[in-house]
Amino acid sequence: MKNEQITFIATSAMGLESIVADEIKALGYDPQVENGKITFTASLDAIARCNLWLRTADRLKIKIGECKVKTFDELYEATKALPWEQYISVDGEFPVLGKSHKSTLFSVSDCQAIVKKAIVDRLKWKYGIANRLEETGPLYKVEVAILNDVATLTIDSSGTGLHRRGYRVKQGEAPLKETLAAALILLTNWRGEELLLDPFCGSGTILIEAALIGQQIAPGFNRSFASENWSIIDDKIWEDAFTEAEDVAKYDKQLRLIGSDIDHRMVEASEQNALEAGLSGVIEWKQMQVGDLTLKEDNGYIVSNPPYGERMKDKKYVEHIYKEFGKIVRKNESWSIYTLTSHRGFEQLFGRRATKRRKLFNGFIETQYYQFYGRKNNE
Repeated sequence: MKNEQITFIATSAMGLESIVADEIKALGYDPQVENGKITFTASLDAIARCNLWLRTADRLKIKIGECKVKTFDELYEATKALPWEQYISVDGEFPVLGKSHKSTLFSVSDCQAIVKKAIVDRLKWKYGIANRLEETGPLYKVEVAILNDVATLTIDSSGTGLHRRGYRVKQGEAPLKETLAAALILLTNWRGEELLLDPFCGSGTILIEAALIGQQIAPGFNRSFASENWSIIDDKIWEDAFTEAEDVAKYDKQLRLIGSDIDHRMVEASEQNALEAGLSGVIEWKQMQVGDLTLKEDNGYIVSNPPYGERMKDKKYVEHIYKEFGKIVRKNESWSIYTLTSHRGFEQLFGRRATKRRKLFNGFIETQYYQFYGRKNNE
């Protein structure tokens, strides 16, 4: 299968599809964008390269097949006809997950059971096994996703989600996913040269992702993936991908990143997470309230995810913070400000209309990414 073209699906949160597509293009592939997924074809080595490098995708899946199904018999026969043995080893463990939307086959548990039986029967036939499959080997997470009576069958190559970089040892109450934090940085024109601040740093995720981007460090460099154990992928493919990542990294590049938070526990958490990410000394951390922020030099960037005030008891405090934040940045309008919040009155409280807004989802919370371009920055 080394040079055979495989169809891949990179999944993403709503609103991030175009960013994931840009990342896939940068790796040399030709993506097609749909809601929540980006499809492309490539050879096997894309499994290693994409898992290592995609900063904003949730998972990388192999598309095994797609079929129109309205009955369980149709689902069984269509699944059994697919070449599962090309991917799943004789001892492979293959749990089946499922989802169904606007389809005749709406019972997810029944669909999962049918797909599992079809794959078992196919593998027993192909491997010449009369008894049960042991499933003691590598993990191949299968998913059946049925939409408008079309079933898409995939195998997840990532294992745990790609947002699990492996550095977050401490977090606050409402941590920002690493994939979304990376997207917030990639949606700016910051390229590692200017000063970048986060005055609501929480557990430090935004600035840690900025450091990884600024030093060209692959986000998956310090973690493992389910497909590393698959027999269809030569060890050399993974070795080459990790070598490529090591070769392009700029560990010595000096960055100017400062994170602050009013809570000393969050500052300590940020420091520990940065240390775990291999970024000790790269980011400066301070305990400070936003009202003490000063923007002395010109043309800097602020990227932040402040509290939203979702709970009524927090709302007045959060609105006060937004007003303070606005007063600070109006003193130096050369700065570009990027803020993610669900608070619909943010612009009014901040005291300025955003140059641009983008709808993004922080988990299940609908937010706006407010972008205020600095007067001297060539946005």
